[in-house]
Amino acid sequence: MFESVLVANRGEVASRIVHTVRAMGLKAIAVYSEADAGLPYVAEADEAILIGPPQPARSYLNAPAILEAAVRTNAQAIHPGYGFLSENAEFAQAVLDAGLAWVGPPPLAIARMGNKINARNLMKEAGLPVAPGVWEPVPDEDTAAEEAERIGYPVMVKAAAGGGGIGMGAARDEAELRAAYRTARSRAERFFAGPDILVERYIEGARHVEVQILGLADGTVLALGDRDCSVQRRHQKVAEETPSPALSPELRARMLAAAIQAGQTVGYQGAGTVECLVDPAAQEFYFLEMNTRLQVEHPVTELVTGIDIVEQQLLIAAGKPVSFDEPQPSGHAIELRVYAEDPRRFLPSPGRIRVWEEPVGEGIRIDAGYAEGNTVTPFYDPLLAKLCVHGADRPAALERARAAVAAFRIVGPTTNLPFLAELLDDPEFVAGTYDTGLIARMRAR
Repeated sequence: MFESVLVANRGEVASRIVHTVRAMGLKAIAVYSEADAGLPYVAEADEAILIGPPQPARSYLNAPAILEAAVRTNAQAIHPGYGFLSENAEFAQAVLDAGLAWVGPPPLAIARMGNKINARNLMKEAGLPVAPGVWEPVPDEDTAAEEAERIGYPVMVKAAAGGGGIGMGAARDEAELRAAYRTARSRAERFFAGPDILVERYIEGARHVEVQILGLADGTVLALGDRDCSVQRRHQKVAEETPSPALSPELRARMLAAAIQAGQTVGYQGAGTVECLVDPAAQEFYFLEMNTRLQVEHPVTELVTGIDIVEQQLLIAAGKPVSFDEPQPSGHAIELRVYAEDPRRFLPSPGRIRVWEEPVGEGIRIDAGYAEGNTVTPFYDPLLAKLCVHGADRPAALERARAAVAAFRIVGPTTNLPFLAELLDDPEFVAGTYDTGLIARMRAR
């Protein structure tokens, strides 16, 4: 087992990884930008290294600076967290070439699943259901219009690379299709340095459900359960829960089996997720993409299984067996993402945190990236913390979540806590019948 781990990330995920690294008796090394010097994770680590100015390209996306920090601190492994360089196959290979352990899947698996078109084609060959769509990049607007007519409207247009909902748009006719294509192409080139565009069938009333998998060092792939990620604004997740209220036992079993098959197909190791669109009415699912990293919403799976997923990532990266026998999910868990943003328009709201009071109590977990006195800057995603709750069943978890949101007090930046309270009382969410259009409907009422 390696003895030290450099966490190549920031904020709440860096704190979360540092916690497990230290709990395992390993040395935790943090890296930070000039803007993040005062954040909790920097103090929580055993050692911390400044890697650059606030701009991500000059700090958290600066692979040479991170590798240099690893050399300076004698780090033996690098955990990338999520976002930034976590799904960069070239960085993963550079870590391995430097003689360090990479806490993630093999670079080849990252590369194979990093392009949505490649992943879609590979999963179809492996026998997973995929929505009608294209099998190669769409080169121009006219071709996109032809393909949309073949597939049948409505369609989804998306950048083949990247994630976070960037470069995605639905189209119900040719005019919308052409506009969505131009937007997707522009954002793909800007954010992902790649122009490839995918067009596929848009499924009305769909749920976004993912399966957490672990690829073990011996080649075995395990599924730890599903998570419903359908509460989204601008195709970005706001709340997640497990198990999904949308799945029948038969559909859940099929999805878990398909996720294992997907992992085996790409020779997966470490933690990852197989993301799907679910048609609740037909009780069918379609492969969407595979995230080759730790997910923001992993705590809800940890709460229902009692399995520390980061611990398993570290063990697998060291070639060790995992620390559990069979996952035995129990109860229901909900995660609410607390953002520094306007609760109606969802626009970022940076500023200094004057008061930070977290809810406490049984079944409540807070993964926080900030504390009282810190400043939320405009350089990074405005995620402040993840408020997670666990209950014996979904009604109990909802009740606990309502109390926790009411008790969470943040003064300074405007936050989305009022929206989260609204969500927890929304009839569709309470009934578990919501889909990815829930927030749009809430704001239209």
